[in-house]
Amino acid sequence: MFKLLVASNNQNKIKEYKDIFKGYDVKIYSLKDFNIAIDPIENGKTYYENALIKANACKPFSLIPTISDDSGIEIDGLGEHYPGVFSHRYAQQNGGQENTNKFLIKDYLGNKAVFHCSIVLINLPNTPVEFVGEVHGTISGIKQDGGFGYDPVFKMDSTGKTYSELTPEEKDKMSHRYLASIKLLEYLKSKKYI
Repeated sequence: MFKLLVASNNQNKIKEYKDIFKGYDVKIYSLKDFNIAIDPIENGKTYYENALIKANACKPFSLIPTISDDSGIEIDGLGEHYPGVFSHRYAQQNGGQENTNKFLIKDYLGNKAVFHCSIVLINLPNTPVEFVGEVHGTISGIKQDGGFGYDPVFKMDSTGKTYSELTPEEKDKMSHRYLASIKLLEYLKSKKYI
């Protein structure tokens, strides 16, 4: 059995990874499973750097293969790759996520946007390795207030729906994290780990 530590305690994220590896001889662990309590400062300039910071923070506690991810939204009108790695902080600086989404609808409706996810794998030969997933779309008015973060205002080009209009199951099969995760899965299969 292939053991994989996900450097997160977010149960939704853990479930997503478990769903992706369903049917394979893979056991997914969260930080909680190993009693790892870390809160590293994510001060990287890229998604890759932030994901690597989180993964490396687990090394003193576990040497099994470990993944971590970092993601964000990039909105054309706000500047190149922005807010990107600062997506969470950007929302905080603008009075919280709800206020930020209202502001984006008011000033950036129709702007092109990209949701980006980088997954980093460590503790295997020839690692770290990065797997990237991106979903392209536009800033949209809120059709259905659900999901979290920027989900209500991000309309996917491929479906014409916002992330928040998708069921959790639908989102799990087309999100930026899903696309990066599939690349991770294919890598592990190609290297005969699973």
